[in-house]
Amino acid sequence: MFPNFLYDQTDFNPFLTYDDHPVHEPLPPLVDFDHTPQSNASNSKSKHSDPTSTTSLELLTRYKSKNKIPTHVSNDEIDPECVGTISTVEIIKLAAEKFINFSTQKSDGYTMFTHPYGSSAFTRLSVDEIREVELVFQLLTAAERVGRKQFEIGSKFISRCGWVASDDGTPVERLVYYLCEALHHRIRKETGIPVPLKLKKFGLKNENPMALGTNPTFLACHQTIPFSQVLQFCGIQAILDQVGTSSKVHLIDIHIRSGVQWTAMMQALVDRNSEITCLKLTAFATSSDVKKVEETGKRLESFAKTLSLPFVFKILMLSDISEVQKEQFEVQDDEAVAVYCQVILRTMVSRPQSLENLMRAIQTINPLVIVVSEVEVNHNSKSFVKRFTEVLFFYGTYFDCLEVCMSRDDAHRGILEGVHFADGMKNIVADEGDERINRSVNMNTWRLFFTWFGMVEIALSESCVYQANLVLQQFSCTSSCMLEVNGKCLVVGWKGTPLHSLSTWKFVQE
Repeated sequence: MFPNFLYDQTDFNPFLTYDDHPVHEPLPPLVDFDHTPQSNASNSKSKHSDPTSTTSLELLTRYKSKNKIPTHVSNDEIDPECVGTISTVEIIKLAAEKFINFSTQKSDGYTMFTHPYGSSAFTRLSVDEIREVELVFQLLTAAERVGRKQFEIGSKFISRCGWVASDDGTPVERLVYYLCEALHHRIRKETGIPVPLKLKKFGLKNENPMALGTNPTFLACHQTIPFSQVLQFCGIQAILDQVGTSSKVHLIDIHIRSGVQWTAMMQALVDRNSEITCLKLTAFATSSDVKKVEETGKRLESFAKTLSLPFVFKILMLSDISEVQKEQFEVQDDEAVAVYCQVILRTMVSRPQSLENLMRAIQTINPLVIVVSEVEVNHNSKSFVKRFTEVLFFYGTYFDCLEVCMSRDDAHRGILEGVHFADGMKNIVADEGDERINRSVNMNTWRLFFTWFGMVEIALSESCVYQANLVLQQFSCTSSCMLEVNGKCLVVGWKGTPLHSLSTWKFVQE
């Protein structure tokens, strides 16, 4: 039976097996993954509790305590380009603190806004920062009301946010703008009533978010935001560590996008191994993206010629990437095989059977290494409030990063936020069931999943971590970025908040 800890389920069998044989000791329950413990549920309607659910309070409290960012950041810890400000995540934390304080007191909703701030941290804030804390506080209140299906008052709080939120303002204003859109979309889906949304700007942008892999916006972000390059160069080094000096190397890219990382791989192979006789790259493609994959292949073939590198590019056409069979890989016995999965497995979490089929197919070719780059966050909880809070902190961190890396009027930033991020937030916040396909899970959950398949994690070498640091030094925002070794994997983040992970794996053959 397929493991159920990747998708919506409150309990799972702690005795995971592989081919009917135990692969490890019994696992502990996944606390705080798909549900919040309800040990005090019987007291949830006491005369002292109103109007906010204890679930959201526990959630925000836990998130604040586990986040490594201190309430106050000294000037030495702030990026030089951000002196005089506090981060978006800190704004969110202060708003959450206020929300928690107010939620423990009886209130009618609107009178909450006139209550004085309880934390001494607020005395250090500027007028604009206090205004942004208030804005996020109203957003949290709106989300709480929507989560409790109090749509009328939730809509009023969203309208209040609309007085300040803007898609071209500060990171906080932009974040609140798109989350208001997502909440509004949820209200419309649940009620079926087209409620007008009063925001400073409101309209869909005519850009296909699924095309971000090869369009100018993706390339601009790749050049200005450090995370993609850090993970790619680290992943390339991990592959080089495993294929060694093999004369025939076969790379299998599950989701190739622009393929820019493979030019660096080609150069590295030529520099370290003059005897390489063939580099084969197999790229998955569906009918909707085959033209883009073909263009990527032509660019890589041209680059390989400049290096006099024997190179074969093969497109593996599939109606769905999970339908691949062992024979389609065309793996030769003398090839050193590596599989590269860049932010693609998370798109299959909502289709567990497809994800299992893909992993079974990869297992049959027994690659030397499987490189997995994923988003380091849990967006797969059954709890709406829990998902909303994770979205708030995760995307708040990204919006804060974009403020440093790109100008406010940058067209590519507008597309990234207004299409790609906005679509992701809307799907996580507003959709349920099969419609909710954005279901990222964190590294601990992936470890459970891969172990279920009889896989073991490979420790990243010192060279991998060195490459990651070397790439990071090329960006001006180095001091705000976080590189952290988590067990055997690498976690990349911004100002202490994890955003992405990179891990390497192999199958244990009996």
